[in-house]
Formats: sequence, structure tokens, C-alpha cells
Amino acid sequence: MKALGIAATGMAAQQTNVNVISNNIANANTTGFKASRAAFRDLIYTAERREGVPGAEGGSVAPIGLNIGLGVEAAGTVRLSTQGGLIATSNDLDLAIDGKGYFAINRPDGGQVYTRDGSFQLSPEGQLVSLSGDELDPGIVVPDRTVKVEIEEGGLVMAFVEDDPIPVELGRLNLVTFANEAGLRPIGNNLFELTNASGDPLPANPGDPGVGVIRQGYLEGSNVNIIQQITDLISAQRAYEMNSKVIETADQMMSRSSQMR
Repeated sequence: MKALGIAATGMAAQQTNVNVISNNIANANTTGFKASRAAFRDLIYTAERREGVPGAEGGSVAPIGLNIGLGVEAAGTVRLSTQGGLIATSNDLDLAIDGKGYFAINRPDGGQVYTRDGSFQLSPEGQLVSLSGDELDPGIVVPDRTVKVEIEEGGLVMAFVEDDPIPVELGRLNLVTFANEAGLRPIGNNLFELTNASGDPLPANPGDPGVGVIRQGYLEGSNVNIIQQITDLISAQRAYEMNSKVIETADQMMSRSSQMR
């Protein structure tokens, strides 16, 4: 009986769904986190009778076929790139991207990763770095005795040193965008890696057409909608239970058939 295998694929699919939902809920307060949803596709079908086949003795063509699907499988996880809410921190080095784009981070091995988490700090040398200590690209070095750092929406970074009323220009922050940002690979620590699916990074200035601006003194919150996630969790639980019930029913039917013999 195919129902046993079909329902088993349904239970596995809903387990994947619950795993994705639980990760979303766990990261409801993670800076710059983007919620995901599980995407599914049906499996191949067995054709008991083909569409358009003539009936017995040259009768009329059958308008429909008899196709039995073999269940479902997870096709992937779709990351939802909607904007998270901006949270005021009053910290000069906290930066939020209001719109599309990612900060580029240089790794010690020479590679580059990307993030929406703008919780930046200063290294012992005064460089602007991530919470993991990796340098922001392009590199910004804050001079000694700086009393205030100002970062404009367009990315221009200026520092007020000691009592000098005229700020020192330190450089300009860039953002990068991707043709398919859903193709970026999440690696943890609020970081993403480049893949063939994402395409190459496209550098841009904050505020360029199609690119977000930088908000100093803010962090982007998670875009997880807790109410929606709880609703999806209940739906996944019910679907899992129904698939389990299908297995139980199919087993009873097979047992009844064997007893009849």
C-alpha cells in the first residue's frame, strides 16, 4: 500500500517545517536576522492510466488519467528579506541598513563574508571591526583622542578629534548587493557566504538607487513575526498528526485485508 510511504514523506516534510520554524522563533531577537520558510515539492507520480488513451474497442478518449503521487519532499528554505524594525541604541558605532544591501567583512584567511548586523566595535588599533574582530571593508581607522564619530546616511565617516570643531574625514562605507540574495549561504554569527547561486557582490554607495541608507545609532532587529510563526507551528503540528493518522489507518486496512484472506 503506497499510503504508508506517502504519509511517511509527509511526516518528514513537516518535521523539516517545524525545524525551520523553531529556528525562526529562536532568533526572534537576533540582530539583522531574516526569517526563513520551508518550501516543498511533490514527488513523481505513478500513472495507473494515461490521459488521452482511447477506451476499450476504440471508444472515446479518456479525458483524465489516473495518477497517484508518491508524496512530498523539501525543496529548500526561502529566506524572507523584508526589512526588520530599527532599534535605537544611541551608540555611534551601531549601524543599521535601512533598505537593501549588506556590509562586507574581511576574514583573516583573506575571504569575505557579508552581514546585516551593524554592531561594530573598535580594535586596539582603532579599526572598525565586527563583534568577532574581523575588519569592516573598506577599512576605517578612528584616530586616537576621538571624542565623537559621525556616519552619514550616504556612508561618509567623520571623526571629531579632541577640541577641534572641524571633523576629520575617515572614508566612506560601502554596501554590496546581490542579484539573488536568497542564494547566499548562512554560516552562523549573522554572516553569509558567496555562492554561485547568489552571483558576485555588487558594490554600491548607501543611498544609490535600489540600495539602502545607513542609520547611525540604530540596529536592525529580526524580521520574525512571532504570531505568524506560532500559527505556522500549529499548522505544521496538525499536518504531522494527520500524516501519522494516515499511517495508522493504512496499517489497519492492511491488517484487515490479511485477516480476510
